[in-house]
Amino acid sequence: MKHYLSLFTVLLTTLSFAQTEKTKDSIQTLNEVIISTNVIFGNKYVAQNRTGSSYYISPAELKKFNYTDINRLLRSVPGVNIYEEDGFGLRPNISLRGTSPERSSKISLMEDGVLIAPAPYSAPSAYYFPTIARMEAVEILKGSSQVQYGPFTTGGAINMVSSQIPSSFSGSIIGTYGSYNTGQFRAKIGDSKPTFGYMVEYLNYNSDGFKNLLDDRNTGFDKNDVVAKFRVNTKASPTLQQALELKFQYSDEVSNETYLGLTEEDFDANPFDRYAASQKDEMVADHIQLTATHTINFKPNLRITTTGYYNGFQRNWYKLDYLTLNGEKKSISSIVENSNDFSDYMDVVRGYVNSPDNALGVKANNRAYTSKGVQSKFDYHWSGENTFHDIEFGIRYHYDEEDRFQWIDGYNINDSGIMELTNLGVQGSDANSISSAKALATFAMYKFIYKNLTLTPGLRYENIILSREDYGRNDVTRTGNNLSTRENKVDVFIPGMGFSYKLNNFTSIFGGVHKGFSPPSNQVGQKPEESINYELGSRFSVSNIKGEIVGFYNDYSNLLGSDLAATGGTGSLEQFNAGEVSVKGLELLFNYDFLRTNTQFSLPISVGYTYTNATFLNSFGSTDSLWGEVTDGDQLPYIPEHQINVMLSLENNQYEFNLSGRYLGEFRTKAGNGPIANNEKVDSNFVVDFSTKYHFSKNLSLTSNIINAFNSTYATARVPAGLRPGHPFGANLGIEFKF
Repeated sequence: MKHYLSLFTVLLTTLSFAQTEKTKDSIQTLNEVIISTNVIFGNKYVAQNRTGSSYYISPAELKKFNYTDINRLLRSVPGVNIYEEDGFGLRPNISLRGTSPERSSKISLMEDGVLIAPAPYSAPSAYYFPTIARMEAVEILKGSSQVQYGPFTTGGAINMVSSQIPSSFSGSIIGTYGSYNTGQFRAKIGDSKPTFGYMVEYLNYNSDGFKNLLDDRNTGFDKNDVVAKFRVNTKASPTLQQALELKFQYSDEVSNETYLGLTEEDFDANPFDRYAASQKDEMVADHIQLTATHTINFKPNLRITTTGYYNGFQRNWYKLDYLTLNGEKKSISSIVENSNDFSDYMDVVRGYVNSPDNALGVKANNRAYTSKGVQSKFDYHWSGENTFHDIEFGIRYHYDEEDRFQWIDGYNINDSGIMELTNLGVQGSDANSISSAKALATFAMYKFIYKNLTLTPGLRYENIILSREDYGRNDVTRTGNNLSTRENKVDVFIPGMGFSYKLNNFTSIFGGVHKGFSPPSNQVGQKPEESINYELGSRFSVSNIKGEIVGFYNDYSNLLGSDLAATGGTGSLEQFNAGEVSVKGLELLFNYDFLRTNTQFSLPISVGYTYTNATFLNSFGSTDSLWGEVTDGDQLPYIPEHQINVMLSLENNQYEFNLSGRYLGEFRTKAGNGPIANNEKVDSNFVVDFSTKYHFSKNLSLTSNIINAFNSTYATARVPAGLRPGHPFGANLGIEFKF
C-alpha cells in the first residue's frame, strides 16, 4: 500500500487548494436521513458521502441505454469485474475487487434489501438473476464498514431496487424490437393515496439468439416477469407512523442455452456456431418472491423496519454432460479442451458421424431452491453540539436449501446431426440430496460525526449451520435406507471501521479496514474464506472535474475454491482451500460536463478505470479445471488487470445521444504467471454501444440502441466447455409512452 499512500499524498495536497465557483459540485455535509432496509443508499448523494467506496446507478442512468444485460450496465462501475457467458446477461459472473467471479457466488446479491441468490448460504451460485430491465436503481457497495450486509463481506454487495410505488397516479408502456427478433414489452401502473398505494408491472424479454444451430433452431430465450406491490399506511403524523408493504414477484424462463462452447479452431472459423450435440440443451425455470415489510416511525429520528421474505426457485437445465465411446467416458469440457486428442469424440459432437446408442449423456440438472427468513433493523440518530450520532442494529434469521434430484438420459446422434433418445434415465438416479443452511446474523454500526470527521465502527456476527442429506443414487423414493449426512458449523465475528474527512468544500478522503468473510460448504471441518481488506480513497471536485480515486488491498488468509459445472467442474459444489491470496488494485472515476455553462445542452463524459492484481501466495494442487496446479506467484484466472469504460452523452430537453465504450484487458483462464499461453487466454477487446432518444412530448419518446456498434468479434470465456462469443452487432428500436 506504500505506493498508494504516496499517490494519495500528492493528490490530496493538490486538491486541498483547489477552488471552484460552482457550489453544486462541492463536497457537502450529508443531510442525515434514516435509510429503509430495502435500499443501501437510496440516492446518489448518500452513496457519495459514505465512508466506504460505493456507487449508485440512478433511474436516469438506467434509462440511458435501456440495458437488459446486467453485464453491460455494471461495466461502468470501477472495481467490478465480469466475464460474460450467454451474451444476454441471463446468468452473470460478477466479481467485486477480485473475488472469484464464477456465478457471482462470492458477493451478497439482493433485491430490495433481501438476499436473492437461490440459496445464499448453502448454494449461492446465481443460476437465477433478477431481470435488470425492471429495476429502478442499482446500488454497489465495495468498501469498508459493509458489515451491515452479508454473508459475503469481502468484495461487497449489490442491491437491485425494483420499481417503487409512485407518489401519484402514473404508468408507462415500453416496447422494443430488433436484431435476432429480440424484443421487450414492459407495462407498469401505480398510484398512491393518503393511506394506500400500489404498483403492478409486467415485463417480457425474448430473443431468437445470435448463435447458429442446425436447421436454424432457436438459440435464444423467453422470459416473463410479474411484480405487484401494495402498501397501507397511517396518515402523516409527527409522532407515530406505520406502513405495511406487500410484494409479489413471479418470473419464468425458457432459454435454449448450453455449456458446450467451441474449440479454438472452430471459434476462429465461425464463433457463432453451436455444435449439433447441444441441440437438446434447454433451461426451464421459474422464480417466486413474497415479502411483507412493516415500518414503524416512532419519531422523525427513530425507525424500526421488519421484513419477512420467501424466495422459491425451480430449474431444470437439461444439457449435454459427457460422451462415451468404446467404453471411455469423457466430459464435454475435457473433450473440447483436448480436441486434437479426442478427434473421434469431436466428430460425434459436431454431428459428423453416427454414434452408438447412449453415447451422449444429457443430464437433467433438476434443482429446487428455497430461501426464507425474517430481518429487522433498528435505526436511531440524534445531534449534539458539533456532533451527530447514529446507531443501527440489525438481526436476520434465515433458512435456505438446495434440493438436487437429477438424472441422465442417453442419446445417439446420426451423421445429419440429429439426436434421438435411446435411454430414459430414472429421476433422482444421478444426484439425490438436500443441502441446507440455518443462519442467525446480527450487526451493529455506530456513525459518529464531529465537524468534518466521520467514523463508522461496526460489528457483524454470523452463526451458521450447514447440512447435507445425501440419499444416494439408488434410493430415488428417499426412504433413507442409504442416507448419509454431514454438518458444518460456523461462528464468526466480522468487525469493520470506516472514516471520512472533509478537507474543504471540494475534497474529502475516506477509507477503512474490515474483515472479509465467505461461508464454507457443509463439508465437515471446512473453514470459511477469510481476509482483511483495506481501502483509502478521495472524492474531489476540481476545475469542474468531479472524481474519485481509491486504492484497495485484500489480504486473504484462506481463499476457497468451488467445484462448479459452470467452470468446467463436476458441479458437486465441494469446496477446497486455496490458501493465501493477495488482491490489490486501483479505481479511478472522473466526470466532466463540457457544456456545463450552457443552459440548453449538456455534454457529460464519464471515465472509469480499474487495475486489479490478484496473486496466489502459496502453491497447491487441485482438480478444479479453472485453477489446476497452482504455484506461488500465479495470477488468479478470469480477473483482467486493466479495464476502462468511457461514457459520453449529448443531452437537451428534446433528444439525447449516448455513447459507451469499454476496453477489457486480456486475462488468463487458468492460474499461472508470465506470458499467457494462447490456449489459456481470452484476448482483450473493445466494445462500443450507442443509444438515442427523441422526446415527441413529455409523454411519448422514440428510443433506439445499438449493441456492439462496430461488430467486434471477441471471446468472453473458455468455460464451462470451450470458447464463448460476445454479443455481435445488434440494433433495437422502441417506443415509450408515459402517463
